[in-house]
Amino acid sequence: MSIGNAPDGNSPEDDRPSFLPDDRPSIGRALRDARVAANLTVEEVSSSTRVRVPIVLAIEEDDFSRCGGDVYARGHVRTLARAVGLDPAALVEQYDAEHGGRPAPTSAAPMFEAERIRPERRRPNWTAAMVAAIVVVIGFVGFTLFGQDGTGTRNVAEAPAPVRSPSQAPKPAPSKPAPVPSESAIAAVPQDKVTVKLTAIDDKSWISAKARDGKLLFDGLLQKGDSKTFQDDERLDLILGNAGAIELFVNGKKIEDEFSPGQVERLTYTKGDPQVG
Repeated sequence: MSIGNAPDGNSPEDDRPSFLPDDRPSIGRALRDARVAANLTVEEVSSSTRVRVPIVLAIEEDDFSRCGGDVYARGHVRTLARAVGLDPAALVEQYDAEHGGRPAPTSAAPMFEAERIRPERRRPNWTAAMVAAIVVVIGFVGFTLFGQDGTGTRNVAEAPAPVRSPSQAPKPAPSKPAPVPSESAIAAVPQDKVTVKLTAIDDKSWISAKARDGKLLFDGLLQKGDSKTFQDDERLDLILGNAGAIELFVNGKKIEDEFSPGQVERLTYTKGDPQVG
């Protein structure tokens, strides 16, 4: 699992000097040397970071044209640095210094407009309809049986109900206040599955969710206030187009990572996440 954080707005690193040492190796050279020193192949780095092999190779050659823009390039540099044991902040700072400074946050939704897939049309839930019909039939049969005596005929004469005076009438029990749903209401999730809940709390966000077998569970825009819950037996792969607007719960626990507005995040979660320590 790899999670990249890109700070946005004013931060202490904005006040650092803009010059860099002349003898510092290039970003691609530093990433390649660290990968080789860690005895990792390009394929292993790609598998652990979810960054495609051609992009990893291009970045190691200091070619960022395949990244799709500065926002994505910074995210890839940060993710690859973590995978090979380098300081992500230092490499991102070096990237900003070499490419005109930190890019302004942009809405990610238009970038993926052409890639959206129309969600499948919901089919009628015939199972629920059949269960409801069976319940009605059982209720009717029960009413008929309890309304008859041992000979199969309905009792006509019934003892009159006793009349109670107002003072003898039972007082209604005080109603209990309805329980207030807590923020961790999703905590009661199956232990043998991975469950992810996403809520757009600050702004709309484009999201994509895939199951372990590659099946696309959702690919579209999550409007502000909307929620989506996904579940799989083994693993869920997510792409958040505007990660800073998303509140994320994984297996009933809130993910506290600070995502920035406009930041694109590629995330992978399994049954054991979020891991402690």
